[in-house]
Amino acid sequence: MKPASDIATTPVMETPGKERFWETKLPANWQEALLALIASRLALIALEFQEAAHVGARRLLLVLMALVCACFMWMLLLAGVIAGIAHATGWPWYWLAIGVGILHLVAAMGLARAAKSPAAPAFPVTRAEFKKDREWIENLKKTRKSNV
Repeated sequence: MKPASDIATTPVMETPGKERFWETKLPANWQEALLALIASRLALIALEFQEAAHVGARRLLLVLMALVCACFMWMLLLAGVIAGIAHATGWPWYWLAIGVGILHLVAAMGLARAAKSPAAPAFPVTRAEFKKDREWIENLKKTRKSNV
């Protein structure tokens, strides 16, 4: 077993190649600060967009798989129901199929109408940050005008 003095330890706050938080370089003027702010907001937008794309792609894949399964199930169910009703009532199966098709058309139009309802706004964190930035810039303009 090695003695404790032989084990190299690195303090948590002194990670090689990384600056300490309090040693970061501050911007020289307001233009550099504004550019740094814009760069951070663009990075935030890119991060949120990437996250939203992953969530959206996963949901799309799951929805497509569910739709394929549901379509096969529904087609088989309809064929069986139409054949059963035609056999029990003596009606021609093609008239029953046309009636079921019309019912599906009405249902599809109702679902399409329901799908047009508005959704929650996208990128809530970015919108909140932009609102804070706008207020900060307006306050900066006011203080600059009052100092001149």
